[in-house]
Amino acid sequence: MILRSLAEFSRRIDWFLVVAAVGLTGIGLVTIYSVDLSRGTALPFFSTQVISLIISLTVMFSAAWIHHSRYERGAQLIFFLTLIVLIAVLFFGVSIRGTRGWFRVAGFSFQPVEIAKVALIIFLAWRIERSGRQFNQPGFLWGTAIMAGFLIIPVLLQPDLGSAVVLLAIWLGLILLAGIRTRYIMTLFIIGIGVMIIGWMFLFKDYQKERVLTFINPALDPLGAGYNVNQSMIAIGSGKFFGRGLGFGSQSQLHFLPEAQTDFAISVIGEELGFVGLILVLGLYAILLIRLVFIAHQARADFRAYTVAGIIILFSVQLTVNMGAALGILPVTGVTLPFISYGGSSLITNYLLLGIALSINRQAKTA
Repeated sequence: MILRSLAEFSRRIDWFLVVAAVGLTGIGLVTIYSVDLSRGTALPFFSTQVISLIISLTVMFSAAWIHHSRYERGAQLIFFLTLIVLIAVLFFGVSIRGTRGWFRVAGFSFQPVEIAKVALIIFLAWRIERSGRQFNQPGFLWGTAIMAGFLIIPVLLQPDLGSAVVLLAIWLGLILLAGIRTRYIMTLFIIGIGVMIIGWMFLFKDYQKERVLTFINPALDPLGAGYNVNQSMIAIGSGKFFGRGLGFGSQSQLHFLPEAQTDFAISVIGEELGFVGLILVLGLYAILLIRLVFIAHQARADFRAYTVAGIIILFSVQLTVNMGAALGILPVTGVTLPFISYGGSSLITNYLLLGIALSINRQAKTA
């Protein structure tokens, strides 16, 4: 009976989606291993990421096994528990690189904002399902905006501008997909400009302002705020077609490229694996996103469709922001590259989201 259930479960899994994600993580592991080699023989980042991958795969298949209706029923509880944790980390969390956004337990760090992304997607999908398709009512717009703001404000207070932008993009993307009226979009645009001005004057830290100014003019401070981006572009350009080879990238191996295992992992890939490596990465992302679009299209209820749509928005935004920063066409915000960048919290969350999408797809195949 158990073997039959497992066989049925395996048959309904979208293995193209799983293979694409694992392939991206494999490239990430190779990249992290190469970066670790330049620091000695201990391989701390690589070993931690391998453990995170094992946990991530367990989480993904467990999430895929759970019926999607349980996520819908638990949407409100998940949201409010996440909000409590986000507030708690401001008081009891540890600070890393000026951001108080981590809990550290038994030598491992956990970043609650990653779970906030999951909570917001599920909650907004639940709210859309409950709206009765009355998306043009002001209550829907402002109600969802307030709830999203409850998660975004604690993240800004850490401060973690990059993650706050991702959360905002999830909310904005989902309400646009729901089909709010044009005049509401214009109102949001005006409010957004006002918030940016207020944020610049009162909320942004000096280093965040420097990143924006350097984005506008990279030559403003080439040895300071503009250093990372300049080194990233040098690394990508030096890789040419086939790359310099693993462990032979001068920018990453000689530590000219800061945060090579996280913010600029794609720069290491470009330098050591070249244009071929970058095309492989983009191809795997294309497969992953196309399969998610297919799952969303096959979903027969708003909650399922908008949950997967939120996952697509999250991955697309993080992919765009991370690669855009590495190429110097977007400000550096510290947003990780999905499935590739070092970071257990990010990796586990990404696979959790895939598990939820696989659960939705599995149930669609039985309908």
